[in-house]
Amino acid sequence: MLWLGALSLAAWIWLLLFRGSFWRISAARLPRPGGPAPPVAVVVPARNEAGLIGRCAASLAEQNYPGEFSIWVVDDHSTDSTANEARAAGPRVTVVPARPLPAGWTGKVWALSEGLDQALASAPEYVLFTDADIVHPPDSLAALVARAEQGGCDLVSVMVKLHCRSFAEKALIPAFVFFFLKLYPPAWIADPRRRTAGAAGGCILLRAEALRRIGGIAAIRGELIDDCALGAAVKRTGGRVWMGLAAGTLSIRPYRGAGEIWRMISRSAFTQLRHSAALLALTLGGMFVLYLAPPLVALGGTGAARLAGAGAWALMSIAYLPAVRFYRLSSLRALTLPGIAAFYAAATVDSAFRYWRRSGGEWKGRIQDRRPA
Repeated sequence: MLWLGALSLAAWIWLLLFRGSFWRISAARLPRPGGPAPPVAVVVPARNEAGLIGRCAASLAEQNYPGEFSIWVVDDHSTDSTANEARAAGPRVTVVPARPLPAGWTGKVWALSEGLDQALASAPEYVLFTDADIVHPPDSLAALVARAEQGGCDLVSVMVKLHCRSFAEKALIPAFVFFFLKLYPPAWIADPRRRTAGAAGGCILLRAEALRRIGGIAAIRGELIDDCALGAAVKRTGGRVWMGLAAGTLSIRPYRGAGEIWRMISRSAFTQLRHSAALLALTLGGMFVLYLAPPLVALGGTGAARLAGAGAWALMSIAYLPAVRFYRLSSLRALTLPGIAAFYAAATVDSAFRYWRRSGGEWKGRIQDRRPA
C-alpha cells in the first residue's frame, strides 16, 4: 500500500509539473481579426448528418470574413437528407457527392480528398476542415486565419466545446478533453523543439502550401486518427502547429447515453496504442496507478500509505478541476475521476477486442480498423 501510494503520488507530481501544463484547461485567446484575408476553402465531410449539417453549413455561410471563401460539403453516400439540408444553407455552399470509397482509405479522409479535388481548383491559401456537427461563431474563420498569419503557423486547430447536457455527457465528456490534452499537451504541440504533434479534427485550418508539402491528404489516407496524423505530418515536414480550446465553437452532436460515449472511445483507442497488446497492458497498468490506486490506498491504507493515497487523489482532483469548470459543472465532480477512468479503461479494452474480432473503428456502418486476416 505504501509503495503504491508513493508511486501514484510521485506520478501526479510529475504530471502537474512536467507535462506541459496540459491540465490548465481554458479557452484560447485568438487574435482579433484584422490584416490580410487570404482566400479560404472550407471542406466539410458529411455522412448521414441530417439534423446537424444544416446548422453547421449556415454558420459557415454567415462568417464575417472579409476575404474570399467557399464552402464544399462532401455528401459521403448519405441515405438521409444531408445533401438537401446543406444546400438549403445558401448559394455559397456547394455539395459534392463522394465517389465510392477506395481500398486503403478511411471514410473521413476520402471525403476530405473528394472535397479538396474541387476546393483547390480556386487556389485558396488556406483550407479549413471542419466536421458536420460543428457550429462556428461569426468571427471564427477570421480569427483562425489571424492566428495562422500572426503566429506564422501552418496548421491551426481548436478543440471545440463538446455537447455536455445529458447525465452521461456531464459525467464523461470533460474527462475526454482532459485525457486528450494529457496525450497531446498544446504547449508541446506548439514547441518546434518537441516531436509531439496533434490537432483536433473538428476544426483545422491548414495552409495549402503545407498540404502540398506533406504530399496532399493522401499522405494520411489510411489513418483512423486522421487529425493527429495530419498534425504530425505537418510538423515532421517543418511546419508550425498550434492547437487550443474554443469556448464559442460548439459541437451540437448529442451523446444520449454512456453507450454512445463508450463507442466513441472504443472506435479508436486501440489504434492510438498501435494495436499493441504490450502497450495495452502498460496503459491499463498506468491507469491503475494514476487513477484507481489513489482512492484504494486512501480508503484502505493506514498511516503514511493513506496520506500518500489521499495526496495523489487530491492532486488528481486539482488537475481535473479546470476541465470540470470549463464545462461549468460542479467542482465536486473533480473527485469522480477514478470511476470515470475505469470506464475509459474498459472501453479501451473493448476497442482491442473489436480490433481482434475484425470489427474495430466502426463509424456509421463502416468497419475501418480490423486485424489483418
